[in-house]
Amino acid sequence: MIAKLKGVIDSVDTDSAIVDVGGVGYLVSASAKTLRNLVVGTPATVLVETIVREDAIALYGFLETAERDWFRILTTVQGVGARVALSILSTLSPDEIARAIAAQDRATLSRPAGVGPKLAARLATELKDKAAAFGIASPASNTPDAMAAPAGSLNEDAVSALVNLGYRRVEAFGAVARASQRLGAEAKLDAVIRAGLQELAR
Repeated sequence: MIAKLKGVIDSVDTDSAIVDVGGVGYLVSASAKTLRNLVVGTPATVLVETIVREDAIALYGFLETAERDWFRILTTVQGVGARVALSILSTLSPDEIARAIAAQDRATLSRPAGVGPKLAARLATELKDKAAAFGIASPASNTPDAMAAPAGSLNEDAVSALVNLGYRRVEAFGAVARASQRLGAEAKLDAVIRAGLQELAR
């Protein structure tokens, strides 16, 4: 499985880019936001989600861990394939997706192309149940930029520690969520922070 590509951007199209790695060009589909940040002729490191189908192997690229994580989360919902997930990520940032799900804001979730009212309702319902695991923002939070940590004060402390080290909150909450799932509920704070740093370093 291809998980990351490090090379030079060969070309950028409306919905994909070619990353030249040692003379081999990899076609990578990506969100509009990611494609806007890829400059032809410049080096780039692209995180990759590889999807194998009967007729093809497709690569989906991301510049941020948070965007890749949300791609994985969104595609767990019935009716959300890779293309629809990229459409959602092209329209809404990870923060906006989290807040919309937390607030059950179906109007915002239906803004991306390919997402109708029924699918928006499914996203709001199915992903709300996973809010604790993925650190989705709490509806009680009134701060505009607030992103709630994964459930539990220990994980909140871990997110705060990573933010204090200079990481963006959306990246920190994703890393802590993954670290907590991997270590289990009995993990100590220092272990969660170390595991979170390992996740961020990937």
